[in-house]
Amino acid sequence: MTDQSEPQTTATATDTARHSELSIVGRFIKATELDTRMLGMIGALLIIWILFDIFSGGLFLTPRNLWNLSVQTASVAVMATGMVLIIVTRNIDLSVGSILGFVGMIMAVTQAEILPAYIGFDNPFTWVIALAVGIAVGAAIGALHGYVIAYMGVPAFIVTLGGLLVWRGAAWWVTSGRTVAPMDSNFRLLGGGPAGSVGEIASWIVGLIACVAIVAMIVIARRQRKRFQFPLRPVWAETFLAALGCFLVLGAVFIANIYYWPIGIVRRHIQAGLLEGEATEILIGHGVAIPVLVAICVGIVMTFLATRTRFGRYVFALGGNPEATDLAGINTRWVTMKIFIIMGILCAIAAAISTARLNAATNAQGTLDELLTIAAAVIGGTSLAGGVGTIAGAMIGALVMQSLQSGMVLMGLDTPLQNIVVGVVLVIAVWLDSLYRRSQH
Repeated sequence: MTDQSEPQTTATATDTARHSELSIVGRFIKATELDTRMLGMIGALLIIWILFDIFSGGLFLTPRNLWNLSVQTASVAVMATGMVLIIVTRNIDLSVGSILGFVGMIMAVTQAEILPAYIGFDNPFTWVIALAVGIAVGAAIGALHGYVIAYMGVPAFIVTLGGLLVWRGAAWWVTSGRTVAPMDSNFRLLGGGPAGSVGEIASWIVGLIACVAIVAMIVIARRQRKRFQFPLRPVWAETFLAALGCFLVLGAVFIANIYYWPIGIVRRHIQAGLLEGEATEILIGHGVAIPVLVAICVGIVMTFLATRTRFGRYVFALGGNPEATDLAGINTRWVTMKIFIIMGILCAIAAAISTARLNAATNAQGTLDELLTIAAAVIGGTSLAGGVGTIAGAMIGALVMQSLQSGMVLMGLDTPLQNIVVGVVLVIAVWLDSLYRRSQH
């Protein structure tokens, strides 16, 4: 008995000594198990917001700009979730912006020029058909890229670089350079705006459901740890995480609800008999925008796919050690092809959001979105060396990139200077990633 208890006592004493050596912040991070890279990124985001608010004269941190920022981030955030899987497997996709532009043009032509001849314009099924066509085209393009990369052995850089040129040219070829508009009224809801938001009451309901989900996830995770005898976080740490998550969710809902409809829209509703009273006295909150909810749902599905499925484990194994994964009997070629199919589908969803927001499809749509998408994934902690990355981090990275663009627009900076800043940020993000990986070895 004595021989067995001594090692345990020594190990416990060693852990206690190490714990006491940590600072208060270190002990807090260890107890809550927060990702330090994620914390650093969120801290950088807050600093960016505060600086832009100061330099823009208080225009950045307003409900209107923050709401618009969330809508503008949605399409890039959707694509960034797929870019994580691609970069994790040591590949790259330079064609996502061009695919977005081409698929957006296909969906626009489908609903504005093809379907009206058969079912009329603004048919209740028009948006469903247009979206289905777009997703099918996006999946087919992704399958083509994936097949050439995985089964023909052409490097992803070359394939997607060619795709960048091919699909941008194809978008022009579909309509000979014409802008296609307007979109179906139901399809436009995917782009946000007063009609493309769920409203105040529904937003609070969504927020409360999200809070219940956060608490349930923490409780379930604790039970799973206890079941498999894994170390448990302190109760106060899990309470803090639940409270923080609920605070952030409800805070976001509150900001969305205090961004009120423009007075011109309220006035038109009064003239149409839909509202009663003075336009200056009626305050109707937008609530959470539909494209933001779409992006969040995509993020949840992709997180589940990456962390809770066999396919997700294969993806990270492939990125960590391709040779060992192949020797283990995993069909790495099919895994790679599926990743690019998923990326094509996500590009189609992003194209629907972008086209609906613009209420038109243009040849310039999606230009340089590949840069923003790759930067979002890398800033979010996805390593270009492969094997490491998170979906949530990529979505926050997309918010960082869009915040930079939005802030520079408010400050009146020219587009070339905005591109310079984005390029510099991307290089710095990759440099920081290399420093982080070196520190881990």
